[in-house]
Amino acid sequence: MHDMDMEYGPSIHPDVAQDIERKNSVVRNEYKRKYAERAKENGHASKCAQRSTWDWLAQCLAGECNGPDGKLDVARFLVILEANGVDHSRWTNRSKGWEGRLRMTGRLALQRVVAASGVLVVEDDELEAPAEWVAKFQN
Repeated sequence: MHDMDMEYGPSIHPDVAQDIERKNSVVRNEYKRKYAERAKENGHASKCAQRSTWDWLAQCLAGECNGPDGKLDVARFLVILEANGVDHSRWTNRSKGWEGRLRMTGRLALQRVVAASGVLVVEDDELEAPAEWVAKFQN
């Protein structure tokens, strides 16, 4: 058994457990641990679920923007940001880890827009945000 399996339990995705221990990350390790534990407690074993809040918006974005390998389809994500009026033109830093920063920054900007409008625009459709989710993220 791997040391990380003993510390986090076998239901924490191995890549997530390894990432939790990584030094010099933009996301504090305590938050990574909280995300993973929350997902595990709710029965979600996927890497995607354990690296996010896995709330309504996170699940919608994963369904719309993650490829079969679970990785973010950046082009698709940018289309959704644009469809919802999120200006991403200044987010041009492409240094190591840029996809993760884009996903986090884009999600936060999108969260504000969707909470204000009550809908997430995807392709030619609008997904209505649950009232409880909207109430939590409205400013």
